[in-house]
Amino acid sequence: MKTKINLKWLQAAAVRAIKTAAQTALTMITVGQAFFEINWVNVLSVSGVSAIYSLITSLAGLPEVPEDETNA
Repeated sequence: MKTKINLKWLQAAAVRAIKTAAQTALTMITVGQAFFEINWVNVLSVSGVSAIYSLITSLAGLPEVPEDETNA
């Protein structure tokens, strides 16, 4: 499988990466924890890494971007 990166692929991969980062941030924030008790640097750091992982795994292909559209 060969992935050709184009605008549609970039948009789909960016949406996935943002959603992944948001989900990771939500899992790191404990319910009932005070706002100033949260280690925001750690939350942002881990969320950023998860977004990078998402972009890398998107290179294997995205179901919302069919192969025939990326090869056009």
